[in-house]
Amino acid sequence: DADADADADADADADTNQNNTMEDRQDRMDHHACYVPKKMVHRIPSAHERGIHRIRLFPNTGHLLLSAGLDGTCKLWNVSHMMDHSSKKNTPMRTYNGHHAAVRDIQFNTNGKRFLSCSFDRYIRLWDTESGTVLQTFTNRRVPYVLQFYPKNDNYFVTGCSDNKIVAYDCTTGLMHQEYNHHLAPVNTITFVEPEEKGAAMIMVTSSDDKKVLVWEWDIGVPIKYISDPTMHSMPSIALHPNGAYLACSALDNCIRVYQAGGGGNNGRFAIQKKKKFEGHRVAGYSCDLSFSPDGRFLCSGDGEGRLFFWEWKRGRLLQKYRAHDGGKPTVGCVWHPIMPSVVFTCGWDGVIKMWE
Repeated sequence: DADADADADADADADTNQNNTMEDRQDRMDHHACYVPKKMVHRIPSAHERGIHRIRLFPNTGHLLLSAGLDGTCKLWNVSHMMDHSSKKNTPMRTYNGHHAAVRDIQFNTNGKRFLSCSFDRYIRLWDTESGTVLQTFTNRRVPYVLQFYPKNDNYFVTGCSDNKIVAYDCTTGLMHQEYNHHLAPVNTITFVEPEEKGAAMIMVTSSDDKKVLVWEWDIGVPIKYISDPTMHSMPSIALHPNGAYLACSALDNCIRVYQAGGGGNNGRFAIQKKKKFEGHRVAGYSCDLSFSPDGRFLCSGDGEGRLFFWEWKRGRLLQKYRAHDGGKPTVGCVWHPIMPSVVFTCGWDGVIKMWE
C-alpha cells in the first residue's frame, strides 16, 4: 500500500543519508581539526525582542542559523553575512510567526527543508523552511519542552512534555504514533544513539526533572535501562560526542558528567565515567546547551551568568572562558559550526546572537 511504500522509501533515504557507522564518524573527525575561538567577531543586537532560547545551524552545511525567541517567533539568519565582517546586514532572511507564547525548542529535519518548533502555547508546528508555511500542527494540551526528529525516518518526531510523557508523532497523518510514560517529572532532553548491531532499533536516551536518565528502544514503550542514583542531579542538557560513544550531561550541580552511550564500541553499556568531568561554570537553574567541536576535541557550554566556557575533552581542562552575554542574563544556546573549524554561535536571554572565531 502507498503508506508502506512511503515508509520504505523514507527508510531507504535515511540509510543512504546517514553515514553513521563508527568508521565514518572517526574518519570525519580525523579530517576536521578544530580550534577554540579567540574572540567575538560579529553580533546581532536585538535579534529577538525578549531574549533567545535556542539556536540551531542548518544540517551538514551550517549556512543558515535558526533562532527561537521568547517573543514567540522563529527567525532564519544568513551565516555568510556574519562571516563578512564588513557587512552591517543584521536583518533575518525570514521570520516565522505562528506561536502565541515563548518558543521552547526548534529542530531541523535531516535535510533542513523542514523544521519543528514547540512553544509554551502548547502547540508544536512543522514548518517549510523556504516558504515559511505551517505544514502541520500538533498538540496534546501539554507544554512540549524538547523536540527531536527520528534519525532513520524524519516523518516521525518525538517530544518531551510537562506531563512527564514522551510522545512520538507521525508527520504525514498528524496522529500520535507511540507514548513513552515512565518518567516522574517533566522531560528535558531526548538524544538518539546509534545501536551497536546493524539493523537494530535506534536507542533513545531521555532525562527529566525526576533526576533519572532512561534508555529506550524506538517503538517500545518500556525503558530497557534506568540510570539513577541518590547523588544524581537533574540534567537539562545532554550532547552526544561526535564519535557516538559518549554522552556529556550538564547537571544542575554545576558539573558536566560523562556516560558511555551504549553504541560506539560500548556493547550497550551506559556506565558513568567517574574520572571524566568538566567544572567551572554555573548552570544551576538554567538549561544551557552543550556543543562539541566536530572533531570531538573540545566541549563548550554557556552558563547562568552569561559566560561561555571551552574545555579540552581528553583531559577535562578548562581552556578558555569569555564574557558572552550581558546584564546577568544566561548564555542558553551555543552551537559549533559543522564545517568552519573555529566558529561558534551563542545566544542568550539578552536577545543577542554572537559569532566567535
